[in-house]
Amino acid sequence: MRTVIRNGRIVTAVDDYNADILIEEGKVSMIAKAIDATTDRVIDAKGRLVIPGGIDPHTHMELPFGGTFSSDNFETGTRAAAHGGTTTIIDFAVQSKGMALSEALDKWFAKAEGRTSIDYGFHLIVTDMPDERLPEMKEAIRQGVSSFKLFMAYPGVFLADDATIFRAMTTAAEAGGLICMHAENGIIIDEIVKRALAQGKTAPKYHALTRPTKAEAEGVHRAIAIAEIAGSPVYIVHLSCDDSLQEVIRARDAGLPAYAETCPQYLFLDYSVYEKPGFEGAKYVMTPPIREKWNQDKLWRGLQMNDLQLVSTDHCPFCFKEQKELGKDSFAKIPNGGPGVEDRMSLVFNGGVASGKISLNRFVEITSTSAAKIFGLFPRKGTIAVGSDADIVIFDPNEERTISAKTHHMNVDYSCYEGMKVRGVTKTVISRGEVVIDEGKYVAKPGRGQFLKRGLFNSPR
Repeated sequence: MRTVIRNGRIVTAVDDYNADILIEEGKVSMIAKAIDATTDRVIDAKGRLVIPGGIDPHTHMELPFGGTFSSDNFETGTRAAAHGGTTTIIDFAVQSKGMALSEALDKWFAKAEGRTSIDYGFHLIVTDMPDERLPEMKEAIRQGVSSFKLFMAYPGVFLADDATIFRAMTTAAEAGGLICMHAENGIIIDEIVKRALAQGKTAPKYHALTRPTKAEAEGVHRAIAIAEIAGSPVYIVHLSCDDSLQEVIRARDAGLPAYAETCPQYLFLDYSVYEKPGFEGAKYVMTPPIREKWNQDKLWRGLQMNDLQLVSTDHCPFCFKEQKELGKDSFAKIPNGGPGVEDRMSLVFNGGVASGKISLNRFVEITSTSAAKIFGLFPRKGTIAVGSDADIVIFDPNEERTISAKTHHMNVDYSCYEGMKVRGVTKTVISRGEVVIDEGKYVAKPGRGQFLKRGLFNSPR
């Protein structure tokens, strides 16, 4: 199917111009001031932005956690992502102790295949990696799974000791892979949690109060130090606070290949959400927790100065009723995570571009291009250029909408941003040349998404 997008303002991470786009066989085949060609479909983008499809490199669909599963599966989660202007996700396949990495991947392929509305890739969560199994990491990289996540938190479930982290970083660096780190001192946090529970402190707010920013910053510092010893790049996931950001800034100023993401919850919410009456604070129990408000300006500055490279969501929803309520008697039993994959693009545009904090080009960079570059997808994804996949979002920069669980498409019964009015709305979404969202309506069939074999890590600026 040949499609032409007319009259749009095309914005990439480096360009901003008016032109038409011709799409053929799922790719951008021509960009010109005016395209006069016979096509099957014409999309008029007058008065709207034409931007690369969003890439969310941190989602957890159907993740087993805390005795339940995250409430979005690959069908509902990718449909919601598309509604919000995201055309690619990278989810996390989980290796259990003693499991081969290939077995973990097979489990996640079974969850995703034939169900996704947009394209997807995988990271591998590594929990067990003795010397004799290190070749499994290199084999995964050859198969297009070129990034791995390790945890310094959740002892007994996900936590990897420093030796495992060092082995993984060394092996990944040799093979062109990238290690993503959940950086918190989980051992100390567990001790703080035990003390809180012993004192009868069980309310949701104690999830935040038992995970201090210094515990996160220590983990970031240690992750960067181990990576430097291993000669490896490192990527810090869901960075939440200035204490941790300062560790990344010091590393980058020293020329180390340290990269980091933050998430909308840390840019737009603050600790006060945990002080809501009753059990309401459980909606915001996620790790790291939401921090004091003053951290937000520091994180925005990190995005402005490229000390933070992108905004992901860490989308990991659990319904308030039945799932979050598993922790009604103890914050330590509340499933950790919250929804967000559908709202990321509008939130970042409203809070960043509309407020004057970042440019349109930087908006595209932190929602799409940087992720494509860091995770081996550029220039197939993350830009609008001849030869690139036609993953394109037509975005109205002036329209406003109010975020609400009543209207969102995520399979969860609440929104972290309920009632928030945002400027900037996704109107039409094209994935590999196929219209998935047409003026806000879902028009594709689940299962059209493709698995993405990603390339080796290639250090961005």
